[in-house]
Amino acid sequence: MKGYLLDTNVALLAMSTPELLSAPVKAAIEKGPAFLSVVVYWEVTIKSTKGMIDVGDPRQWFTHSLDALGLRPLLLRPEHIAAISSLPPIHQDPFDRALIAQSIAEDMTLVTTDGAIPNYASDTVRVVR
Repeated sequence: MKGYLLDTNVALLAMSTPELLSAPVKAAIEKGPAFLSVVVYWEVTIKSTKGMIDVGDPRQWFTHSLDALGLRPLLLRPEHIAAISSLPPIHQDPFDRALIAQSIAEDMTLVTTDGAIPNYASDTVRVVR
């Protein structure tokens, strides 16, 4: 599977303040195919219920984001979890690490605003920032 996998912050910004996204990030989303992982939904739901972000009803956020941005959903599978074990310990955010692993397992480019994620870039990890 080829395409672009959005990280959590890119999805949040694309839904609320897309003007803050870089030109390469916007181009990747428009070019597609672009995907939104259930890992992002999980992180958004946790942060929303803790009051860390406001996305309205978090139960509706994922479907609304998919529709509004023209994204495809990406489920979490065992091979995605297995790919986490091969990642170097660059940072400890479990959601980011799961998204990086998904991008490897699915041969996707990860679209991010995170400054640490490009440090994972390699032959198997492609990043747009």
